[in-house]
Amino acid sequence: MYLKKYLMTVAALFCMLPLSAINPQNSKMKELSVKKVSVANVPVESVPALLDKEKVAFQPVNTVNWADYPYCPDVEFRIAHTSDAILLHFKVKEGSVAAVAGHDNGPVWEDACVEFFSVPAADGVYYNMECNCTGTLLIGAGAGRDGRRHAPQEVLDKVQRWASLGRESFAERVGECSWEVALVIPYSAFFLHRITSLDGQTIRANFYKCGDKLQTPHFLSWNPIELEKPNFHCPEFFGALHFE
Repeated sequence: MYLKKYLMTVAALFCMLPLSAINPQNSKMKELSVKKVSVANVPVESVPALLDKEKVAFQPVNTVNWADYPYCPDVEFRIAHTSDAILLHFKVKEGSVAAVAGHDNGPVWEDACVEFFSVPAADGVYYNMECNCTGTLLIGAGAGRDGRRHAPQEVLDKVQRWASLGRESFAERVGECSWEVALVIPYSAFFLHRITSLDGQTIRANFYKCGDKLQTPHFLSWNPIELEKPNFHCPEFFGALHFE
């Protein structure tokens, strides 16, 4: 029992280290200040206009990490937070678009998909929140790529989604397409933790764009990933979000 407590303490301390100390390869870690907006019960369809009003700037997701997948569609995101939720807004322009996954916790990464991975606590557990272009969502949690737990449907249902292409699934449409999605992610979506506020905290995170089964597969990230093969499940290459 004492050994278990010791190992848990070491793991927690390890996760609190700066990424440059954990992995010197990530010396170019990006950092972003996340603005707090004093608005309660934000309806998701109002998120783009609210972030415009609050002058929250877009950030590019344009790092091509693997030469075998050189395609780089136009992708950007912006993020803010309230007293009880994270607000996310993605804008994408790409050569084809698909939304085949018709239910939550399905293979949305095979569609036109944007993703938010984060480590909200000091225990090393990270969450993958993946959303296709019609707002179909996958949320997983765990300490590594294997053995991840999916959020139950009652948790997923609390995440508000808005999609400019509507909410119905469809097969791939080839030809340039622009689309947007917005999410209101309550802190309860971090279903393995009890997160009640992110005020004044710094968490590790990364943002992605992929489309594994689109006409032109691609794997873009906000913070660079220095691995040989495409892999988004790599918290050692997350950047840093500083919440106001």
